[in-house]
Amino acid sequence: MVSDNQAAATAKETAQENSQFLRAELDRHNYAYYVLDTPTIPDAEYDRLFREFSALEQQYPELITPDSPTQRVGATPAPEFHQVQHRTPMLSLSNAFSEDDVRNFDRRVKEGLEKVGLEKAGLDREAETTAIEYAVEPKFDGLAISLIYENGKFVQGATRGDGYSGEDVTGNLRTVRSIPLVLSKPAPSQAQAVPSFLEVRGEVLMLRRDFEKMNERARAAGEKEFMNPRNAAAGSLRQLDPRITAQRPLRFFAYALAGIEGQPMPATHSAVMTLLRDFGFPVATERAVVQGYDGLLAYYSEIGGKRAALSYDIDGVVYKVNSLKAQENLGFVSRSPRFATAHKFAAEEALTELLDIEVQVGRTGALTPVARLKPVFVGGVTVTNATLHNEDELRRKGLRIGDTVIVRRAGDVIPEVVGPVLEKRTGKEREFVMPQTCPVCGSSVIRLPDEAAARCTGGLYCPAQRKQAIRHFASRRALDIEGLGDKLIDQLVERDLVKNAADLYALKAATLADLERMGEKSAQNIVAAIEDSKKVKLARLIYALGIRNVGEATAKDLARHFGSMDALMGATEASLQEVSDVGPVVAESIARFFAESHNREVLERLRLAGVDGIDAQNNKESGGGDTQQEPLFPHSLNGKTFVLTGTLPTLTRDEATALIEERGGKVTGSVSKKTDYVIAGDEAGSKLDKAHELGLVVLNEEALKALLEN
Repeated sequence: MVSDNQAAATAKETAQENSQFLRAELDRHNYAYYVLDTPTIPDAEYDRLFREFSALEQQYPELITPDSPTQRVGATPAPEFHQVQHRTPMLSLSNAFSEDDVRNFDRRVKEGLEKVGLEKAGLDREAETTAIEYAVEPKFDGLAISLIYENGKFVQGATRGDGYSGEDVTGNLRTVRSIPLVLSKPAPSQAQAVPSFLEVRGEVLMLRRDFEKMNERARAAGEKEFMNPRNAAAGSLRQLDPRITAQRPLRFFAYALAGIEGQPMPATHSAVMTLLRDFGFPVATERAVVQGYDGLLAYYSEIGGKRAALSYDIDGVVYKVNSLKAQENLGFVSRSPRFATAHKFAAEEALTELLDIEVQVGRTGALTPVARLKPVFVGGVTVTNATLHNEDELRRKGLRIGDTVIVRRAGDVIPEVVGPVLEKRTGKEREFVMPQTCPVCGSSVIRLPDEAAARCTGGLYCPAQRKQAIRHFASRRALDIEGLGDKLIDQLVERDLVKNAADLYALKAATLADLERMGEKSAQNIVAAIEDSKKVKLARLIYALGIRNVGEATAKDLARHFGSMDALMGATEASLQEVSDVGPVVAESIARFFAESHNREVLERLRLAGVDGIDAQNNKESGGGDTQQEPLFPHSLNGKTFVLTGTLPTLTRDEATALIEERGGKVTGSVSKKTDYVIAGDEAGSKLDKAHELGLVVLNEEALKALLEN
């Protein structure tokens, strides 16, 4: 007779064999459906296999592993996403919009490779007289992500973020069925094992048909529809609850290999794509290898003709030098590679009516006119609003309320109002007038001569600027209120507990302790830190007020010159210009700030709260009480004036300012003939334009670091 134990063991062994068979079958069918896009069995048959497999795992939980097909449904919600530092930065591509741009890209590649020599660049010497070989592929319109595998198993996934660090969305990515949880072994002919480490870069997106079905279900359920596949994919991937992500029809396509260990890197990008396909990753079937400039344009034309028939949205094509050694030798410039570029498709345009122009007030006080449009479908989305940037841009385009206008959008580019259709004017259109007072708080609006934006002067009072003003006031280089971070400030403002900086000094520990993620001890520590901040030097307090164009160096100069807050508040523009490096623009900005009654009321409340920098006296020699310490580095930049504009790749503005001041330099907020250097990063604005007009020296971050080192 067979004992009960023997029978149980036999049943478990049979279940294990069945589980292995069903898992292999489900993996095979998943690969065919989600990667090859060629289903091998009907949905009903797949569902039957899945139910059978799931029942076995429920009966024998020890059969469940992290890479099981049943684990794609999502785990419990995450409280928030943790930040992940990318081993290799996820940089953006430069853009080409015309044939001339492509020709110049090809020329720069040739010139770059000639400098290092073709052999060093990994190209045949015979190639000296031939065209450069490029790998070309569609440019997916989705969300860029990084996937990391260790010993063939998926261990971490992250968004691009700022290029250097992103959000850890591993749990959500596990639910995307086209992402292999375990790498497939390459074909035997390749004689390669699964690598010990692999980092893959790619795009998460939604196929058009999946997007349409999802919106159909939303309509039937009376729920809000998504605007376009890209937004739907991005929103789905960033759900805190992976179970929601699992219900969304997300797809993944690989487009690069960022790192591999345990086996050699292929010699070309096209070979990389083949290897990734063999590992089980979906890759674009429309990829190709072409020769030279003519080959690039021919591919662009070919894909443009196929664009509407593709199963996913694209906004252009990507060109990459095929040789990886050549890529390495060409290197990078700023935040993009020299060996690759994205050739964007022409923007799509449509006509609609400009219903109104409203003014939004940003967190820094900038007033931005925004076009309210009659809804129009263009570039894959329904557009109802578009920024008009500033008053000058609005006047340049000659827009009037009531105009029929041309709206343009390309891919993920922000919608743009190109201009009015003049022949459609009826005479009923109205001119737009920029308000002279802030639409949010009623404070005066000022536009400085060297700036395109008009700004609200109620910096300490205006609700639109409230969070930014308090963050700056409490920051390390201002009043340095320890523990008063962004999330706590958000809660204080959103619950209407703090309307301006003076309200901080009325906060009680009991009030803070009731806030999210705050305990009694933490609340007491923050109240103590706020109390300690009352003993502030005049220069720090001036800087903390957030006056436009008044940085730390200017704040110190003002403190030395005037000696007290009362004297500074009563200063005329003429007397302000007596201060070193304070010109007409900065003087006007300071005078307008103190002329605003709302700001003076907040300062008076700070005085009553005991913030002693306001009552500082005899500061002319001491610089507002700041002790003059020997700098950490030689004063190699003594007397030199710097202006920072745009976003630097690795340094924050505070860090760059500190490095410059440590070496004796001075950082100001406006560009003038007295400026020695303008440090420009990404998205530099009018300050960079003015620097070029004045013929000033413009440096990037790399050149700034070289200057500081020398």
